[in-house]
Amino acid sequence: MDYKEKLIALLEENMTEKGFKLWQGINQRLPDIWEKPTSSTGKWHRKANGRVPSCAEHTYEMLYAAVKVYRLFKINPKTQDADKLLFAIALHDSLKYGQFGNRPHTDTQHDKSAADMIKGNRETFLKILNEDQYQEMEEAVRFHSGQWSTQVSNIDSFTWDDYKPYTLFVHMLDMMSTADIIQTDVRE
Repeated sequence: MDYKEKLIALLEENMTEKGFKLWQGINQRLPDIWEKPTSSTGKWHRKANGRVPSCAEHTYEMLYAAVKVYRLFKINPKTQDADKLLFAIALHDSLKYGQFGNRPHTDTQHDKSAADMIKGNRETFLKILNEDQYQEMEEAVRFHSGQWSTQVSNIDSFTWDDYKPYTLFVHMLDMMSTADIIQTDVRE
């Protein structure tokens, strides 16, 4: 199964034309880690049969589930709000194996690294998103690991009250994929 092709098709179907073109440009510059395992040690993200999915499969599961239920946020396909959410999901693990994709193990600070990359390209994202949408996307990537995110200073005092709903949503999708409880159109 080519999950990279499936996730790209899903993005094209649900993003605005400008959003998808930007995604294509960004994806060409990102390290190509799509076929690397979501867990370099095999300890996490295991499927029921013990297999560790690729980053593409994991991201596709999250995207697939998101578009099925994003109406709960009153999001429609081919809108800037869809772009915001789908970018957050598509980019959340983009630097999981480091800036160049060549680390032997996953980078525990990949949430911060990916969000910093987004922050460093603010003006580019503001060509397709407004300031609030951009901030929500960046926050969703930065804190997609929830209380375990790199920039959470105190895990014991962490509360979702301090974050936007999209951040919680991306984290929940990430956790649901990790726990192998998202069903997609792929039946194995």
